[in-house]
Amino acid sequence: MKFFTFGSKDIGIDLGTANILVTLKGKGIVLKEPSVVAIDKKTGAIMATGNEAKEMLRKNTRANQSS
Repeated sequence: MKFFTFGSKDIGIDLGTANILVTLKGKGIVLKEPSVVAIDKKTGAIMATGNEAKEMLRKNTRANQSS
């Protein structure tokens, strides 16, 4: 999907607490992702963002509760 085309000026970005939304005039919401980033503690590298990072957090939380 191409977000920015020549002459396209009507974009809305909502950096919400739980979700990030991107809307385009005439198209509505084109991106809705959780505001989550998974970072490797050792290297500081970004491992995942959005839904993938939220799933990693969910799995990690379950594993820690089982211990």
